[in-house]
Amino acid sequence: MSRAANRAVAVSGRYRVTTACAVATCALAPAYVVRWHLGPLPTTVLEDAVLITIAAFIAESFRDHARPLWRTEVVVPAALIFLVAGAISVGVAPDRRAALGLYRAYLIEPMAFGLVLINAVSTPRRALAIAGGLALGGAVAGLANSAVVVAALVHHTYDVVNTPPVVIYNTANAVALYLVPLMAFAGAVVLHRQDRRERLVAGAFLVVGGICVLLSFSRGGYLALAAVAVGLAMSHPRRWLLLAGGVVVAGALLVIPPIAHRVATEVNLNDPHNTLVGRTHLWSAALQMLRAHPIFGAGLSGFATAVAPYWNANHPDRFTYPHNIVLNFWTETGLLGLAAFAWIVIAAFIRTWRGWRYGTPEWRPIHLGVMLALVAIVVHGLVDVPYWKNDLSLEFWALLSLTFAPAALTLRSRSAPKPAPARGAPP
Repeated sequence: MSRAANRAVAVSGRYRVTTACAVATCALAPAYVVRWHLGPLPTTVLEDAVLITIAAFIAESFRDHARPLWRTEVVVPAALIFLVAGAISVGVAPDRRAALGLYRAYLIEPMAFGLVLINAVSTPRRALAIAGGLALGGAVAGLANSAVVVAALVHHTYDVVNTPPVVIYNTANAVALYLVPLMAFAGAVVLHRQDRRERLVAGAFLVVGGICVLLSFSRGGYLALAAVAVGLAMSHPRRWLLLAGGVVVAGALLVIPPIAHRVATEVNLNDPHNTLVGRTHLWSAALQMLRAHPIFGAGLSGFATAVAPYWNANHPDRFTYPHNIVLNFWTETGLLGLAAFAWIVIAAFIRTWRGWRYGTPEWRPIHLGVMLALVAIVVHGLVDVPYWKNDLSLEFWALLSLTFAPAALTLRSRSAPKPAPARGAPP
């Protein structure tokens, strides 16, 4: 084995405890709803798991004399700018205590977790394990939500034109927001990985996730899932056959009465349950608010307060976000934060595309999966909030780390100490 290969093997064997902690953390992503206090500080199961993972990473880095890598297209300068924008947004927020909590939970901790993964994910198997942890947590939350929806349908206590009942999450849309990006990743594994067991596990998750997304009755989720299906089909040599099959499946689902009724409300602009019409009113109010606060927006946690003068006082809903990916980041972190997040997404798309087109065979499906997960996030984000939640922000940075990890592995392999030559061998 060559010296370069020896260094690569040594690097890939590091951070085993960190990786195990990270997988467990990903599986616990929906557990952010379990909250308590450590002394005066509020915390959650997810936050504690993230902190344990970071502590394991620091300990293993110190033990192995490993210098963490952090210079990527995302971390420098976009992520640092994003953190600066968030800090500014804490300062301008109407409730700085609440804003500081969101800054910690939605920016600092998930970004630190992603940085840990960039260093720890040294093999495709580890990348799949991270995605598997996310999928496990999502499947548990999705199945729990699906159970209450099915029970309500069976007992005729739920009209599908209304918001579905939920458990764990506060809204059924959160199920689709979390699951569809992971279904994109699983679809890439099914179509392009060679290992039969990996494909079977990913296929099983696709079935479970698909059922959960359908029973979430999230029309934004349906749209994102359709975009992912098209992307997966176009990535395969038999794309036209897969596209035709997708059309047949979509047509069959649309004749199921509850789904057909739910989708029909979005086609009829005169239907009072049409959420798109409601979204346009919300977006209009958000834009009016932003005319008064164009640079810094409303600050973290400040949208509901700032938009109040422009929103119908008799409307039953008091939205905490404007439910559009551009407006969400503009109102929360100002123009600086919006520009930084756009930079992050564009850099990630470029990296995933290059990885899919030119990467090694074992990493190519992972790059494709992350790219299509980003497609799902952006498409669903047109009408919803795909980032500003504990589990969604962690999922976003965890998935991004999987596409930047191979480059970090290459850099680390080059900088790893060379093994001592055998006795009698030439220097």
